[in-house]
Amino acid sequence: MTVLTPSASEVAPAGRARYLAGISLGYFMVLLDMTVLSVAEPDLAASLHASMAGLQWATTGYTVTFAALLLSAGAVADRHGAERVFRAGIAVFALASLLSALAPVLWVLVALRAVLGIAAAACVPASMAMIARLYPAPAARARAIAAWAAISGAAVAAGPLAGGALVEASGWRAVFVVNVPLGVLVLALTLGRAVACPRGERRIDWSAQLAAAAALALFTDTLIAAGAYAWVHAACAAVGTAAAGAGFVLLERRSDAPVLNRALLASARVRAGLLAGAAVNFALTGALFVLPLLLQRERGFSPLETGLAFLPLTVPFVANPPVTGRIVARYGPRGPILAGLALLAAGGAALAAAAFAGAGYPWLAAGLLACGFGVSSALPALVAAIVGAAPDGTAGAVGGLLNAVRQTGATVGVALMGAAATAGAGWAMLVSAAACAAAGAAFAAAR
Repeated sequence: MTVLTPSASEVAPAGRARYLAGISLGYFMVLLDMTVLSVAEPDLAASLHASMAGLQWATTGYTVTFAALLLSAGAVADRHGAERVFRAGIAVFALASLLSALAPVLWVLVALRAVLGIAAAACVPASMAMIARLYPAPAARARAIAAWAAISGAAVAAGPLAGGALVEASGWRAVFVVNVPLGVLVLALTLGRAVACPRGERRIDWSAQLAAAAALALFTDTLIAAGAYAWVHAACAAVGTAAAGAGFVLLERRSDAPVLNRALLASARVRAGLLAGAAVNFALTGALFVLPLLLQRERGFSPLETGLAFLPLTVPFVANPPVTGRIVARYGPRGPILAGLALLAAGGAALAAAAFAGAGYPWLAAGLLACGFGVSSALPALVAAIVGAAPDGTAGAVGGLLNAVRQTGATVGVALMGAAATAGAGWAMLVSAAACAAAGAAFAAAR
């Protein structure tokens, strides 16, 4: 017996709003887990006796698996049905969060953070495919993506503040417990057949996928070891990176189901958009790693004060995406992407200057505000541009590619900016500004 699922046109607006709220709240969880830990770093280091490298792995353990598996998670969503993959990812995410709160030692926490990254990878491209299913018209989809970005962007706004309050009240473990009730709510909101997506036939090359994951993990290890001046370790990891990368290239050439979407990568505009996405997450995640250490260790801020200090960075993530969505729907994504990258470069330079000069908080707030508007201008426009370029039946895979590149940027940002921070937070923010300026120049040149 064939089970018919309603088309997007048959779903009442209130029903679509409920599904969109659930999908957005799922992404809210994914981003919250990335940002809520930032202000908990000093408490985590004291509790589990973690070094700078240990803190980097507590963050990148999540982003490495997230980035690497996003390459195939989109294809998994297209093959098995986006809503099934999304709901399974949410369930695993909630369970792994509960176990993370109980982690007795650092290596257990890092391993559980890797599991969280796997679950997050299942959720994000699937959520994009579900939105494309609910909103097939391009203009309506752009507005839905803007709402998705605003709701999920609230996680970035709430993360440092909620994290600071939770750490002061109950310690770092509390930041993971909040995901459990959120996961139950997401599963309830997305229950129903209206977001059921058809299954595809694309095969997944898991050997190439594992090679990609190994290359990214080893590359991250190389950067972290170099930042700690462990040169023998860094050299061995670099050799491993080269070997895993060469293996990935060889497997990709022979595969009839490659991990990377070659047709999309053939476009210079798409490549420039992917580079822009990587630069945005490089700057954002790197800053969220470096600046709490500056504020708490050098400026004497408490965890709650640190969360409040991040408001100029995070509030635009809630307020600005709807405005960006209207601009993209009317004029296209190019302008907001270029403006966002320019603001990120300027904000990074301002934060570097404030750190070098030991300036007061108002100068830091100005740089944070510029970065907040930069991220919230560029990301919704990038998502609309890349998903809009996806051929029929590949929205999940294309969304996975964009988010894989973004999370790779986040991983490298934490590793590289964390390494630069050993010489001072100002140097780390200069690295961020340079990366965004270079990505902006590349995107401007790709007409």
